[in-house]
Amino acid sequence: MTATRFTRDSARRIARLACEEAALRVADSDLALIRLGENALFSVASEGVVVRVGRTLDYWPEVAREVAVARWLRAEGLPAAEIVEEIDQPLAVDGHPVTIWRYIAGEPAPYERIGDLGVLLRRLHLLTPPAELMAHDEDVLGRVQRRVESSPIAEPDRNFLLRRLVELREEVADLDYTLPPALIHGDAHIKNVMVSDGRSILIDFEGVAYGQPEWDVGMTATEYSTAGWWRPDQYEAFVEGYGFDVMRWPGFPTVRSVHELKMTTWIMQRVRDNSDIAEEFASRMRTIRDRVPSAWSPW
Repeated sequence: MTATRFTRDSARRIARLACEEAALRVADSDLALIRLGENALFSVASEGVVVRVGRTLDYWPEVAREVAVARWLRAEGLPAAEIVEEIDQPLAVDGHPVTIWRYIAGEPAPYERIGDLGVLLRRLHLLTPPAELMAHDEDVLGRVQRRVESSPIAEPDRNFLLRRLVELREEVADLDYTLPPALIHGDAHIKNVMVSDGRSILIDFEGVAYGQPEWDVGMTATEYSTAGWWRPDQYEAFVEGYGFDVMRWPGFPTVRSVHELKMTTWIMQRVRDNSDIAEEFASRMRTIRDRVPSAWSPW
């Protein structure tokens, strides 16, 4: 199965068209790529904005909800990314959902500030969301099937991943959670925290849904226990910041397996970009298929 490739060049063209639609004066050279993954992010220093391009209009409901979440979080006083209110958003541009955000003058949070992520998640989970945001329940494996079916990978890998998806859906249905349900972030890792003037700011709300906090805190726990991205003291700082260690919960092995699958299929979308990404995908597949311990490289 094949799909139109989502590359930095194709995303840049969409970002420029979106800027034109929003009456922003932007040339191709003004669009600086920040990150290419599930979405493409471009900064536009001259306008003080960040343009976020989604892969497909199939994600429009999530993108529209992200805009609503950002507005609500701002009203609640949680340090969070801000949408550009003067522009009617989201934008639909040549088959892609696009949003335009206020540029955050700062830097991605360093690993030493992982405790801040725990604090931000705890604050988020303690908020009482409006009814319209509670109406969308989490689907922790929602995008995996589309990724697997559309990515340029070998058929044995594709078949394994689809079988594993079915197995994990059954395991997730049987989980007995211990934390109360809440509005969860849905992609709660350190790269979704920015630091500006010493303050940590939460970003990226496309995966926000009403569900179980175990999925949010389970992300960092998986990065620690499977990927090897955290030292023990750093993971403890995260646990202290949040106030709960999900690794002590009996359901964590399933949560970890789900995050491993999601992290593997996320990078799988870019296996044609370069040999390093292809090798990283192969390494992660060895872990989830054969349980071969291997330190994962962050992207």
